Amino acid sequence: MPLAGLTRRLPEWWYRPSGLALPLWPLLPLSWLFGGIGSLRRLAYRRHVLASYRLPVPVIVVGNLTVGGSGKTPLVLWLVEQLRQAGWRPGIVSRGYGSDRDEVRPVVMTSTAAEVGDEPLLLARRAGVPVFVGRDRVAAGQALLAAHPHCDLLLSDDGLQHYRLQRDAEVVLFDSRGVGNGRLLPAGPLREPLRRLATVSAVVWNGASDSRLVRAVSALPQFSMTLTGRRFVAVTRRGVSCDAEALRGHRLYAVAGIGDPVRFFRQLAAMGLTFAAHPFPDHHRYQTTDLDFARDGVLLMTEKDAVKCESIVTGEAWALPVDAEIAAAGRSDLIKTLLESLHGRPSA
Repeated sequence: MPLAGLTRRLPEWWYRPSGLALPLWPLLPLSWLFGGIGSLRRLAYRRHVLASYRLPVPVIVVGNLTVGGSGKTPLVLWLVEQLRQAGWRPGIVSRGYGSDRDEVRPVVMTSTAAEVGDEPLLLARRAGVPVFVGRDRVAAGQALLAAHPHCDLLLSDDGLQHYRLQRDAEVVLFDSRGVGNGRLLPAGPLREPLRRLATVSAVVWNGASDSRLVRAVSALPQFSMTLTGRRFVAVTRRGVSCDAEALRGHRLYAVAGIGDPVRFFRQLAAMGLTFAAHPFPDHHRYQTTDLDFARDGVLLMTEKDAVKCESIVTGEAWALPVDAEIAAAGRSDLIKTLLESLHGRPSA
């Protein structure tokens, strides 16, 4: 099987309910090697063989233990708003995954997803706070603070494994897929072993919790999150929106290039829409020909896909913005948990 085809099949095999799928067995030695290298890297940071740096403001990391998206962008947006209400002036740093450049740069309204990545562009458009991207998150944070000295807290989007940047609190997000077969890459979806959870500040469940994780997270503060979207916005016409009722009766094609496309398709179905589903890999770089199937109908897509498709869609296309909602009982507790992690922070 070609490498591209194997890469597309891996998530399907990782999340099979029957345990380790047969095609993954040959990958186990690579998983052991990946785990060993990761352990040595973490040890090197703990022993100061590799240098890490503390920024002059607190840093909260929002990340995954698994590869692929699980709802981090909506959670970061929610945290930004809650922290602002609590009197903080946050900024956001991100790797800029999916961009064609590695150097540190700000994300502005005229940026493109190819320049800065799809998720940072979406964050910059919706958060209303400074966003900087770069492979080196320390340098990105330093540049953001130099350009925006009023910022007194940084959120690092998807920086859990970026140990070069010291952090004061960590939030790990899981979606309803959980940890799949529980194996490390490439035989499973884990970036780090489950014991890594012992050091995080909080776990957020986007959907049902994984019963196999109960022991690993039993001592941690845990919070439930849902993603809600009610109105669609036109991809190429700013300020134009509609509800699901306006789309019924049309030939609909749904596109999702996120970590779990089924989550988006399930959400559309719950809104009473009938459509043909077209999943793509996470962070897929769309070409005009990718959307040829929708020439005779209406395209529906995630907001993350829309920022990459604005310049290539030729027909009617709508995106569904979503917002994170933390269960009412835990809203204030999550912010309280994170802020308590910042207390007693040593001087930079």
